[in-house]
Amino acid sequence: MKRYGQHATLKPEKVEEYVKLHSAVWPEVLQVISDCHQKNYSIYLEGNECFCYFEYDGDDFDADIEKMNKSDIMQEWWKLTKPCFMHHDQEVYYTDWKEIFHLN
Repeated sequence: MKRYGQHATLKPEKVEEYVKLHSAVWPEVLQVISDCHQKNYSIYLEGNECFCYFEYDGDDFDADIEKMNKSDIMQEWWKLTKPCFMHHDQEVYYTDWKEIFHLN
């Protein structure tokens, strides 16, 4: 199992919309995330700064990400969520953070 921490910046005028979307994530989206071996998925918000945490328990992260990217339901979900990001025009969303400490 590998842990991931990610950061993103939302457009200030899109924060409420992003929060509202995540208050009722489509069950099909949740299923794809689960099918791609992402667990304990959380998104935190401070102002318009987002932090995402999840655990990956699969064997091939790149293949699972490709599977997620090819999912029709994820494409529909991202049509709603991705425009909320500050750098959507550059296709920059969550960036990975380097883990420097963990205590079990």
